[in-house]
Amino acid sequence: MTETLDIVSFILRILTPIIGLIIVVLCFSSLRYGRREKRALIVLDDSATNIRYPVLYWENALGRSKSSDIRIADPTVSRDHAVLLRRDDGWFITDTGSKAGVFVNDEQTTGRHPVYVGDRITLGMTTLTLHRADDPTEANNRQPLISPKVHSTVPIGVILTVITLYFGILSAEGMINMGNIVILPHSVILICLLWALYMISRLIFKRPNFELESLALFLSGSGVLLNAVHDQRQAYIQLISIALGYALFCFMLWFIEIPDRIMKWRIIIYVLALGMLASTLIIGSSLNGAKNWIVLGPVMVQPSEFAKIAYIFVGAATLDQLQTKKNLFGFIIVSALCVLLLFLMSDFGTALIFFVTFLMIAFMRSGDFKTVIFAVTAAVLGVMVILTVKPYIADRFQAWGHVWEYADSVGYQQVNSFIYSASGGLFGVGLSKGYLQYLFASENDLVFGLASEEMGLLMPLLFCAVIGGFMIYSRAVATRSRSTFYSISACTAGGLFVFQAMLNVFGLTDILPLTGVTLPFLSYGGSSMIACWGLLSFIKAADERTYRRPLPTPQQ
Repeated sequence: MTETLDIVSFILRILTPIIGLIIVVLCFSSLRYGRREKRALIVLDDSATNIRYPVLYWENALGRSKSSDIRIADPTVSRDHAVLLRRDDGWFITDTGSKAGVFVNDEQTTGRHPVYVGDRITLGMTTLTLHRADDPTEANNRQPLISPKVHSTVPIGVILTVITLYFGILSAEGMINMGNIVILPHSVILICLLWALYMISRLIFKRPNFELESLALFLSGSGVLLNAVHDQRQAYIQLISIALGYALFCFMLWFIEIPDRIMKWRIIIYVLALGMLASTLIIGSSLNGAKNWIVLGPVMVQPSEFAKIAYIFVGAATLDQLQTKKNLFGFIIVSALCVLLLFLMSDFGTALIFFVTFLMIAFMRSGDFKTVIFAVTAAVLGVMVILTVKPYIADRFQAWGHVWEYADSVGYQQVNSFIYSASGGLFGVGLSKGYLQYLFASENDLVFGLASEEMGLLMPLLFCAVIGGFMIYSRAVATRSRSTFYSISACTAGGLFVFQAMLNVFGLTDILPLTGVTLPFLSYGGSSMIACWGLLSFIKAADERTYRRPLPTPQQ
């Protein structure tokens, strides 16, 4: 009987990565469908030079700079001269501090000024006339960007059925290995949650696509079941966190649907972000060397996880002030304060994540490598000063690159992760049968090693491929999103997922210092799980299918 169960368990372990790969292929294949062709929304015509500038985006930087969406080769035009943007009630132009000013029909503009079909926009010595696009569909404005009848290439029901099968196989393997059914309630709740969230998305919010959410549930559900065979209480916390994270996901999509609302709340959210970090520094509790937790009775919250969401929100909210130096300088100050507070809390992993996030946002907003190089140089000098003032910080990374020499001390976790991860092979030793579970933080910092040992190397590599796919997809939809805010925030969120995963996996494998950051969606931690869903909303918002509405009719 025991041999039979072992054979069944082995077969299930082989099926797990196969079905997991099918889920990933189905979801990403479906995400490729339903995108708007990259065509002009309107056209700016320079009659003096016979140059026609197609306007492709909701927000377009006009100027002499190479990074401008519409580059005008006129020395009288400023590098960052103006922003032409579209809203539901039409098109508008905003002067972004140019020397020559912006004129519409020979009258100088102030603030956000409406422009109409046939209007003449003067920048320096260049005059551009606004025309409808040549495409007859765009000219008549009878078609929406995405047809309301657009559906995925693969029915969502099929994807969710395969994910249900995947969860069922993982649960069956866990019950066979444990010899009991203690994880069955977690599996049932997880599957019910999967279908319930889809019904909420489909019936209440009327969204035609659910692929991103399916991938997030595939990752987070795998983490729940991996946790359930070791600690049932932690698994329940993860299930609750998934539900709360999806609630935040839905709220975020509603909140950022209107671009002008984003700019209105930007300063308030900036203050909240700094407030969360400052309050942690004042009343927070230290755990594992970092003062980054606030304890509220039985509940522990990590505010820095939610500050990531606010930070991206503030950094990406440019709109009329797109690419202006004054606006970028304000963001640099915000970034410096956030990183400083995190350093004071000794939360170096999160500080590094914030800094890399800053680099991504700064480059996307300015398109200038000099800004990035300057920021990196300033950061290196800052780190050198901090290491001089607080030399004990360097001691936390003393084992980096040679953990085997510290196998009995600071390198103990990584050395054992190497050994037990390798013992898992391609298909793992089976859920609950690993030894890495007995190490401290195996379910969060070392979750990649735990998954490698019990599920086999193929599964954690597949998990990382999904996280990498988030970044690739966010880059793909960025050029077709409704607003620069969506483009910047989606790419930044995707990049943050990948960088955080790199810190976790490469730290575990001694390629980078072990910083203690979580693996997105998989590591145990309620704050991390909820924040990951919040970050996913930025990627979701960049998909045009999320906000299906017709093109605004240009004013006559």
